[in-house]
Amino acid sequence: MSKKHIEECVRNSLEGYFKDLRGIEPDGMYEMMVRVVEKPLLEVVMQQAEYNQSRAAQWLGLNRNTLRKKLVEHKLIK
Repeated sequence: MSKKHIEECVRNSLEGYFKDLRGIEPDGMYEMMVRVVEKPLLEVVMQQAEYNQSRAAQWLGLNRNTLRKKLVEHKLIK
């Protein structure tokens, strides 16, 4: 799957989201999108990195402490 395909999936999902709103104005979309994309991203990357936080942080381009903070925020670790 290419970056272009991922973009297309996001675009299609957003268009569907607006369609479902039926004219109601959305609120806090940026935060909502970050949250709904970030959690599955972290889950998949952690699984692929065999739960090695240092490796996952490197793949994501994050500081390991930042990754840990995000994993806690999403209740993926305690």
